[in-house]
Amino acid sequence: MRTLWRAIVRVLFWSYERGTWQYDVAVVGITLFVLFSPLIIHYTDQPTVGPAPASALVQLRTVAPGQIATYRVDARLLATPIRTPELEHDLHETVQKNVRDLNHGRFEILRIEPIRGEGDTIAYYDVSVKP
Repeated sequence: MRTLWRAIVRVLFWSYERGTWQYDVAVVGITLFVLFSPLIIHYTDQPTVGPAPASALVQLRTVAPGQIATYRVDARLLATPIRTPELEHDLHETVQKNVRDLNHGRFEILRIEPIRGEGDTIAYYDVSVKP
């Protein structure tokens, strides 16, 4: 019993010399654990990479008579917060990609209204479009 306890302590504190069979068994055990544990344990603590799903970042707000629709677009989808021709182009592409009814690409942006959040930063854009 004492030799078993001593062997466990030596493995836990990694006190075997390189080149011994005990060292090789410990290395093989660690390698097998690293390679096969995801198949058995199913780790679910994956970090989120990139922005949130796009469907949550573009929402239909209102539909006015004459088929003018207003969408709320999260500002995190866009690169520049200043109204420029690039902003309008980026908004057009973002709405086109994320709204199933407008994915044919033929619509006109009538109005872009920035919605400010905390710290006076732009959090959303309300984009009025006419198909």
